[in-house]
Amino acid sequence: MRAHINEHCLRTMCRVLGVHRSGYYVWQRQSGSARKHEDDRLLGLIKHHWLASGGVYGYRKITVDLRESGEMCSRHRVLRLMRREGLRAEVGYGSKPRYRGGPVGVVANILNREFAPDAPNRVWVTDITYIRTYEGWLYLAAVMDLYSRQIVGWATRSTMTSDLVLQALLAAVWKRKPGPGVMVHSDQGSQFTGDDWQSFLRGQFKKAARYA
Repeated sequence: MRAHINEHCLRTMCRVLGVHRSGYYVWQRQSGSARKHEDDRLLGLIKHHWLASGGVYGYRKITVDLRESGEMCSRHRVLRLMRREGLRAEVGYGSKPRYRGGPVGVVANILNREFAPDAPNRVWVTDITYIRTYEGWLYLAAVMDLYSRQIVGWATRSTMTSDLVLQALLAAVWKRKPGPGVMVHSDQGSQFTGDDWQSFLRGQFKKAARYA
């Protein structure tokens, strides 16, 4: 019905097919919500592969990686989602990956792609990824110390919220007990630009770095 909505009257189609209009609207809302959830899930996987490549992978290479991991997706869909998030392949060393986002909570990219700190607890990086389970998808937030490449804190949730990343960071703080000079590097995702996240960073670390 949705495919022919521009050609025929909805009331007529419902009458011919024996479908209540209210039922059609309920299905349409549910279908839209399911598509959004699937897009968000796929975007998380895209973002994971893009960050793992250091920001140099474009939509073609990421599509190949996704298909190799068992995801059924087209290059056009990957391109659409990457454009929506502002993810672009880095060309050479002069350009930096950019996120599309509003000015709220944006912090200068202090790290500036210098990924070799000279001591532990100087630079932490954090991100969110997805894990497929028998009960559905699980969100995992992890904090890694760039010096040792060890995971120093993590948390899981059934939903992706700012509380998820805060719990992962709190776990890292409890385990490492760093001084105020540690730099926390994240992207411009909404989970990392909320007031709670920003307040915690300012109070605990004083410094934060993001892709600008």
